[in-house]
Amino acid sequence: MYAILDIETTGGQFNEEGITEIAIYKYDGYDIVDQFISLVNPEKPIQPFVVKLTGINNAMLRSAPKFYEVAKRIIEITDDCILVAHNTSFDYRILRTEFNRLGYDFIKPTLCTVELAKKLIPEQPSYSLGKLVRALGIPMSDRHRASGDALATVKLFQLLLAKDSEKEIVIGLIKAEIKSGLSPKLLDIVESLPNKTGIYYIHNEKGDLIYIGKSKNIKKRVNQHFTGKNNKSKKIQAQVFTVTYEETGSELVALLKESEEIKINKPIHNRAQRKSIFQWALYEVLDDKGYLNLKLQKADGRKKEITSYTTLQEGKNSLFRITEKYNLCQKLNGLYETQNGCFQHKINECNGACLGKETSEVYNERVEEFLNEMSFNNQNRIIVDRGRKINERSAVLIENGIYKGYCFFDLNYQITNMEVFKNILIPMQNNRDTRTIIQGYLRKNKVLKIINF
Repeated sequence: MYAILDIETTGGQFNEEGITEIAIYKYDGYDIVDQFISLVNPEKPIQPFVVKLTGINNAMLRSAPKFYEVAKRIIEITDDCILVAHNTSFDYRILRTEFNRLGYDFIKPTLCTVELAKKLIPEQPSYSLGKLVRALGIPMSDRHRASGDALATVKLFQLLLAKDSEKEIVIGLIKAEIKSGLSPKLLDIVESLPNKTGIYYIHNEKGDLIYIGKSKNIKKRVNQHFTGKNNKSKKIQAQVFTVTYEETGSELVALLKESEEIKINKPIHNRAQRKSIFQWALYEVLDDKGYLNLKLQKADGRKKEITSYTTLQEGKNSLFRITEKYNLCQKLNGLYETQNGCFQHKINECNGACLGKETSEVYNERVEEFLNEMSFNNQNRIIVDRGRKINERSAVLIENGIYKGYCFFDLNYQITNMEVFKNILIPMQNNRDTRTIIQGYLRKNKVLKIINF
């Protein structure tokens, strides 16, 4: 759990400031599960420049509770939490100072969104909260009030969690739980997971990632690991300490994240997926009569492929559909072995390219139509699909034919303004697997829309 907070103070000399307002949102990595927002009577006057900045004045605080009256609630809502703030050293110092005045030693692990943002969103002109969230297209209200700033920090932290492909933030949380001696049973782990699309991460008792997977139903898939009888399932059952997850809403984003993060983190039980899982590929081959053939072959990194598949049967099924859709010849595409014309020609579903009845120029036009549809060459497109919540969308960016990454957005201008879009984008590697994942997904599934630019 994370306690994401913001504090407004009276201003004044170091360690003599008093709290005027505090907002704490308890965040489980997915949703806000509790919150505490209150004005606080600091029992000292507010500096005039602070009044102008926050709009909080002395009259507003006369009837507000004093710090000792809210201290118990602060301890309760931050229990077993990592404190998160934008410039945590300030907020944590102020809280510790107030608790020290009451004779209580308030000690918590902390995370600073300024430091995280500098690492995960580099080269920003400013890392002040207001300017940073504006650059990321994150809506913000009540600037310089505790609730508005803390809520903006929640949204910023959510983006930083998504950008943390090495999972350093989550692993830090798991290690904090290990220190506290928590050891959930398998049934408890399964019950805590959602029936939603996303990525799940299985950790051992050291907090290390031992398996990464994706599913349209995270709870169901993890339960299969925990009840499975094969060797991999038994090893996972013996080694698991906890399971974390990220909802993606979009299955395409889940597939892309899984492929990327397995290669980055190299979990011990994902050995097969560290390399490409696409062992068969489709190639265009010009035969000696000038016809473009589509041929399924073992994947060869030295040759330019059209797309690739995990199994030969998957490739054949796809090639049959392509051949039918574009009115191509099964014999030329290696799907029907014969010395004469193909069977499709006998039932008038092939124009006779296999017998030379259709010219190569006319036939190749339909093959080229397919190749153009499959190619990302020089394409600029944004693939928009469902997001993690009803009012959210996901976006996958392809720029100049290269897969750049994905993001989640609430407001259209976050993707129509390219500068904001690239700030919120979670960058990912462009490789053979990602191209094949995108091509395969678009072949089999409908997305909300595709924006060409």
